Amino acid sequence: MYDFEETTVRAALASAAAPDAVFRLSAPIGDSIGADTYYDAAYVDLLTAWPDLERRDYIVVAGQDEHGLDWVGCGGYYTGTFLAPWLDIPPTGHQVTMRFHEFYRIENDKIVEMQAIWDISEVMVQANAWPLAPSLGREGLVPGPATQDGLVPGPYDVETSEASCKLVIDMLTHLVKHPTKGGPEVMEPHRFWHPRMNWYGPSGIGTARGFAGFRHWHQIPFLAAMPDRGQHDEDLTFHFFGDGAYVSVTGWPNMAQSVSQGGWMGIAPTGKKITLKSLDFWRVENGFIRENWVLVDLIDVYSQLGVDVFARLREFNKARNMGPIPLPDGMS
Repeated sequence: MYDFEETTVRAALASAAAPDAVFRLSAPIGDSIGADTYYDAAYVDLLTAWPDLERRDYIVVAGQDEHGLDWVGCGGYYTGTFLAPWLDIPPTGHQVTMRFHEFYRIENDKIVEMQAIWDISEVMVQANAWPLAPSLGREGLVPGPATQDGLVPGPYDVETSEASCKLVIDMLTHLVKHPTKGGPEVMEPHRFWHPRMNWYGPSGIGTARGFAGFRHWHQIPFLAAMPDRGQHDEDLTFHFFGDGAYVSVTGWPNMAQSVSQGGWMGIAPTGKKITLKSLDFWRVENGFIRENWVLVDLIDVYSQLGVDVFARLREFNKARNMGPIPLPDGMS
């Protein structure tokens, strides 16, 4: 997909996937069965809109989860020149980027399941077309790992991988103690987070620097709106695995809570219980978490609360020219 051509990509997907592989992609694209069906749903219109489409991975890790299942996790971004509408997002004529977190479950050397989030909200923001509340955090292209070692090679390092995974799971265990079991201090962030940590959230929430930034620009409004976070795990699935300094999680869904108060992304409280799909990567450095890449299917969250992001998008942009941009090659 770096040199993206339909014929070669279709062939690669067909070769890598089992015939009945399930491809689960974030809203509004949804689920597909089989590689060709997935290509049709995910890439046909995207390649039309971004004719020089390419994919750039900055994290590729692998490991076995707590259930004994084998996963490969990929993080990076798709990019190209935005020359025609895509999902009713107006073209810009400029380079555009869209982050992805894609997790592939492998059996007998074939993909049997994908769980993936594309940050489509990020494309709307770059097109000045995001129709809902602005981010509290910083918007912009999220960098890859500071250490430039996210494409983790073999052989698999069992000891380091297990230690990294334990650190992250211990951190999450402490994280959910707040607010039900005490104030922010019960999270003991100094035990887990590097003082210069970066939290790279999805577009609509944004990037935060340091644990203070994480608290201010994400966690405080998130927990204020949904204080029952972490109390409804009975119907959720989690797939954690480590690979050296990196830890990954996927789940479809892996969070459930009720929007009982206001304050998060401008959403009015409904009292409704919602589920969230949060696909994450963490990088551990000298015993502390230094970087955390997070994607959440926010479009699906809005949909569960009765907000049609794409209907609002069409209203927001109805006075804009939605035709293709016939940008010449610059040579004539």
